[in-house]
Amino acid sequence: MTTVTVQSPNSPFVKHRLGGWMPSDSQHWRKWLKDTVNHVRQYHKKERAELHKSIQALWLLIESNTKLRMLFNMMLEQVPTHPPYNKNPADGPEFKNWQEMLLTFDWQLTQGPLWLYNTAGEQGLIGFPFNAFLDWPMGTPAGIFAFLRKDVNRYLRDMLVEYGDFLKSNASTKVLNKNSEGWFSDQALNAMVNVASPGAASKTSFFDIFQCDPNHPTFGFSSWDDFFIRKFKDNVRPIYRPNDDKYITNCCESGPHANVKSTGIRDEFWLKGQPYSLEDMLGSADDAKPFVGGTIYQAFLSALSYHCWHAPVSGTVKKIVNIPGSYYAENYWEGFANVGPDGKPDPDPSAPNNSQSYICQIAARSVMFLEADNANIGLMVIVVVGMAEVSTTEWYFKEGQHFSKGDLIGAFHFGGSTHCLIFRPSVKLDFIPEALSPFSETENNLAVRSLLATVMN
Repeated sequence: MTTVTVQSPNSPFVKHRLGGWMPSDSQHWRKWLKDTVNHVRQYHKKERAELHKSIQALWLLIESNTKLRMLFNMMLEQVPTHPPYNKNPADGPEFKNWQEMLLTFDWQLTQGPLWLYNTAGEQGLIGFPFNAFLDWPMGTPAGIFAFLRKDVNRYLRDMLVEYGDFLKSNASTKVLNKNSEGWFSDQALNAMVNVASPGAASKTSFFDIFQCDPNHPTFGFSSWDDFFIRKFKDNVRPIYRPNDDKYITNCCESGPHANVKSTGIRDEFWLKGQPYSLEDMLGSADDAKPFVGGTIYQAFLSALSYHCWHAPVSGTVKKIVNIPGSYYAENYWEGFANVGPDGKPDPDPSAPNNSQSYICQIAARSVMFLEADNANIGLMVIVVVGMAEVSTTEWYFKEGQHFSKGDLIGAFHFGGSTHCLIFRPSVKLDFIPEALSPFSETENNLAVRSLLATVMN
């Protein structure tokens, strides 16, 4: 687990726990990483020509570029030499070199995300395995700059597309089982029920909430990704006031991260406070201008959340812009540059979770501009952001198409991430109290299709 800074217009920055993409007990992922790296060292000794095509290409890129070779070596060397960073999360020496790192990537390309659980009842999900491999290196100065490079991200994208192909294949269902590391164990099913309906695991079941076939070996899911974007049953998430355009509903099953007024078309989003820079978020100054001084609402999807998106308003798609960007970049001030109360480095333990606002402006993302039926809302924006392994976002509607409030409009594939709703300054909104407050310690999501805000114009 990790912490995130949540900003509301009525409160200062406050640190709160967030996530679930890494186990709450670090021993889970330390053991998993230790076992993984040891396995690769012993059994996955391959020549470059034997590796997956995307790994071969990334290997050649690093090997043939002096600056990149330097950065990938330095990101391993720059991890602090004092505890606990002198041992990586695998509880052993950091990767010996970047070649070993890429061998580990190659092995992971045919492995599904695991569910781990200990006897104390703590969640041990390894939701972002590649993120776990890079957790300390990406927080170093060399790592921060390496993972911002366009050429590196282009090759990482190819790697994650290849991983996505595996996660869409029938072979990925091998983690959909009732074993202790499987997603159909009692602990895993109860955890997913408790995220969807906190405290209800003793009264209801996974099969009551999600569309699936309990009599099928994989509950009817054809792949890991098919399971990941599982759908709620029709009666589970009713639409709040479906025929009244005055009410805006929640787009994603998610926890609030920020609710602010934008301050300008550009801002220095790389600073520690991670302000929003509209031009960078939306891809152009022309697209950003109508929203200067408007409202930005951002929320984060936890590991076990429902990962489809539903229309917050009724409206027509004006255009969709896919913006290439980073996958493993984090804010400089959330890496080893962040200093704790003891004066020692205090990096984000599950990067880039603490860089939520920052990644809205530099990560791979997709932006939908839509014209709401309610003229008091008019043009608004939905930004969906891929983070780490989440390399694919998919819209189910195209330019010119109309949807109704609550309709299923898209999904995150292979993992979860963050999203923003952006409104023009003329739109007067009264948000529910929970949307103005930090993500709570209990990490209860705001239900998708529930009331988020009322238009007061």
